[in-house]
Amino acid sequence: MKKELNTDEQRLLSHASLDELIKMKMEEELKAEFEKAKEKPPKQIITEIAKVPTNLIFSKQAVFRIFNRINKTENFINGMQAEAMLGLQNSIREKIRTGQMDAFSTDTAYIKFESIEI
Repeated sequence: MKKELNTDEQRLLSHASLDELIKMKMEEELKAEFEKAKEKPPKQIITEIAKVPTNLIFSKQAVFRIFNRINKTENFINGMQAEAMLGLQNSIREKIRTGQMDAFSTDTAYIKFESIEI
């Protein structure tokens, strides 16, 4: 605060016109806004399916772990791929969307919600 007063006093003592003072102040505010706009908001990783917004559970940001029962392999897929694997299992889809379940299985695979980055 004291630094701001000193800079304002220096401007007034520099015999600058009122228009020049206003222009300098606007340029400072504009520069501060550009710096604030460059800052990226921190990303949040959610691992509990109940805390995930319902419209994001089956999105590209969601990560599901898939375990192939036949080949005994483990991979990761996104939410859109996981929803496609549900097929016609609408009751399970709704339970996952509401956060009641975080995993389901198919004939050849076991799929579990892992995390989402927002």
